[in-house]
Amino acid sequence: MKNLIKIELIKIFRRPITYIGFAALCAIVLVMQLALFSEGEQMLDFVLKGLSEQFLLEGNLLNGYLVAFFLLNSLWVLMPFLVTLVCGALLAGEAANGTFRILLLRPVSREKIVLAKFFAGLVYTFLLVIFLMVLSLGIGITIFGTGDLIILNENIVILSSDDVLWRFLGAFGFGVVGMVVIASLALLLSSASDNPVGPVIGTMAIVIGFTIITNLHLDLFRILEKYIFTSYTSSWTLFFDLELNSQKIFQSLGILGAHIVLFLGATIYIFRKKDILT
Repeated sequence: MKNLIKIELIKIFRRPITYIGFAALCAIVLVMQLALFSEGEQMLDFVLKGLSEQFLLEGNLLNGYLVAFFLLNSLWVLMPFLVTLVCGALLAGEAANGTFRILLLRPVSREKIVLAKFFAGLVYTFLLVIFLMVLSLGIGITIFGTGDLIILNENIVILSSDDVLWRFLGAFGFGVVGMVVIASLALLLSSASDNPVGPVIGTMAIVIGFTIITNLHLDLFRILEKYIFTSYTSSWTLFFDLELNSQKIFQSLGILGAHIVLFLGATIYIFRKKDILT
């Protein structure tokens, strides 16, 4: 099994398209950090204008933690596309290239082939999220330094600088699970397609559609919201609540894990029944 995963990883990282995600993240993060370095103080003063009139705000407010939180919020909508771009071609790419028969000549089961591709996709997804963490948090702290994190949502949350780093590690760890759900969905659609473009478009259509349902909060979709993964992929924000809701975090992880098992099981079933003609 280890050799199969190694072979799949070699396939992934030999494809030029694999590095589009890393290059895109690098370019976007650096440009946004440059913009914040140039005009971040004015933007922060404008956002905190009402708050500063009521409270005395001191210290390094525009710090690496705030920048990382801003980037994470901004770029999380892009991550599913970057994950799907690679994972959507894991099985469909073999069909498009006509290499399935050669692949199946080896004395390994179809289940192991699917699992090897899944774990290879998981490694890619993990590396992509960690790369985002290093860029946003690592470079952000290097350029902007550290300080208390001020979060303005429905409520104002101020987190002490010594109480923030572990929250980011937890949030990125949760983010990996959320993106593995997307990777599993892309692999599922890839198993039923002979063209890698289809799974990419299909996965993004499902993600966008489910996200709209999640954000509308209509009574018609109230029951459906509890069972679709997009209701939980953004739950990494729970790590930045003043009081950590561990029960809700583990509940979200459990539902996301169930989606991964469901998508992977369906992929194995479809690929086992698939008639390989090329």
